[in-house]
Amino acid sequence: MRSCLSVKKMEQHDLFGEIEPPHFTIRQSAMLLGVCPATVRNWIKTQYLTQDQNGRITRASLARFQTQVLAREKLTHRANKSLKDTHDHAGLAARLLAEINRPAALPDKLGMEYEAGLSDSFRNREGIYYTPDHIARDLFSAPAADIRNASFCDPCCGSGNFIVRALELGFQPQNIHGYDSDPVAAEITRARIYKLSGYRSPHIKVADFLKTWPACGRFDFIYTNPPWGKKIARQTREETGLRLQAGSSIDTCSLFFLACLQCLKENGELGLLLPESFFNIAVFEETRIKALQLSIERLIDYGKVFKGLVTKAQAIVLKNRPSGPYAGISCEIAGNAYQRSQASFASNPKSILNLYCDDQSAHILQHLLSLPHDTLKDRSAWGLGIVTGNNKKFIRSTPEKRYIPVYRGADILPGSLQSASSFIPSDLTLYQQVAPVRIYEAKEKLIYKFISSRLVFFYDDQQRHVLNSANILVPHKDFPITAKMLAELLNSDFMNWVFAKLFNTHKILRGDLESLPIHSSLLANASNFDEARYLEKLDIEKHKNGAYRIKK
Repeated sequence: MRSCLSVKKMEQHDLFGEIEPPHFTIRQSAMLLGVCPATVRNWIKTQYLTQDQNGRITRASLARFQTQVLAREKLTHRANKSLKDTHDHAGLAARLLAEINRPAALPDKLGMEYEAGLSDSFRNREGIYYTPDHIARDLFSAPAADIRNASFCDPCCGSGNFIVRALELGFQPQNIHGYDSDPVAAEITRARIYKLSGYRSPHIKVADFLKTWPACGRFDFIYTNPPWGKKIARQTREETGLRLQAGSSIDTCSLFFLACLQCLKENGELGLLLPESFFNIAVFEETRIKALQLSIERLIDYGKVFKGLVTKAQAIVLKNRPSGPYAGISCEIAGNAYQRSQASFASNPKSILNLYCDDQSAHILQHLLSLPHDTLKDRSAWGLGIVTGNNKKFIRSTPEKRYIPVYRGADILPGSLQSASSFIPSDLTLYQQVAPVRIYEAKEKLIYKFISSRLVFFYDDQQRHVLNSANILVPHKDFPITAKMLAELLNSDFMNWVFAKLFNTHKILRGDLESLPIHSSLLANASNFDEARYLEKLDIEKHKNGAYRIKK
């Protein structure tokens, strides 16, 4: 990362081949400040930097920004995530490679040291989150088949936790293969195999599996934890996705999943540790459809196991054979397990693998989705709340002249709205991100919390504005129920139960809302939403304990 260069030192450095230029382009300013041009544009928009009539940033503005704002508010640290930490990977690698070749080396300890030494920015860029030992042992359980001559592969072996597990289960070291693009991790894996078996394996290779899979052969067992969202050029992902017939699912998790399937023998077993998004986000839908065509044996939720990572770690284990008509899946959460029919997942919106929903609840969802219903997809307009770019600068706690009230997500309650406690200048052009004005000024709209595990909506007919912790939904005029009734329906206990069983998320995403079944015909001619009557028409009864059942 380029360090910030003081404007006062420009004459010494002569960065742009000119002595004390009176103004700078956006690109030059970005180079000078050590940020990207997009960040400079945001600082212009939020009035931190001033442009002349030609769109260039004045020297006086830039100097004032550096001395009076930048150091005090630490904006470059917020603008450049790579500044979070430093990481001498070359030094760490050289030291461990020297250590591992010593006779007294302890490869298990070196593996843990290497994992601990990787910085957050390096992990984020490479998508590296090494599998904890206890998860490797639980996920890769003892196979029922004879494995004396079976082959095993970990395409993203890291420091070798799944490979060590394969040795523990009785796989012969000469039948174990591993690939990793990190030469240090591969060397640690080789050393661990030798320490445990005395076998110097030639089958642990430094290679990118996404590039080499066509030449890797086929295996009886593949268990791996692929890179989560590794930063790969879009063109490379698209080309790899085309080879693997991935469709629109070109995240690295999908690509590794599909490449593993290509290298799995018929009736072979595949297990992957993946981020929670793989199981419920729309971008992975085509990959989930492919998985549901095979025999899924286990779905496991391990919770939040990686330090500093908000997303949960979940896993899938399947056999490379078609799913049978009565196939059942073991769904495991926090040590508890229950059986769920595989067919029940296929009927979900976006083929979501909602493993936290038991078979009886899944049966209710299937019933709801089988009845004629409407959805909000293509029948509503959507808007994001205002992103000011600098809340401290723009937001006031009391009203002022030419300021307007704005509402936060925390101000929205089911069916009601607290008084505004925030006010911003009425000129919407000042802000980093705003929805089209027509969204805010809609005669009727719904505003709702964005960060929430529960649906919380408010019907607005007073053209209110919201900040980015809230979002906006405007049903089309031809939507079969009124906006007010829609808000009441979405706030209801039953619709919250449906949402939780389908999506189980702390973010209310547009794609999820667009998938909810709305049985509009059952609400015809009603002036307001009556949940008990709605359930009766759906042939569903609610028990005193809050559980729902289909009437017999």
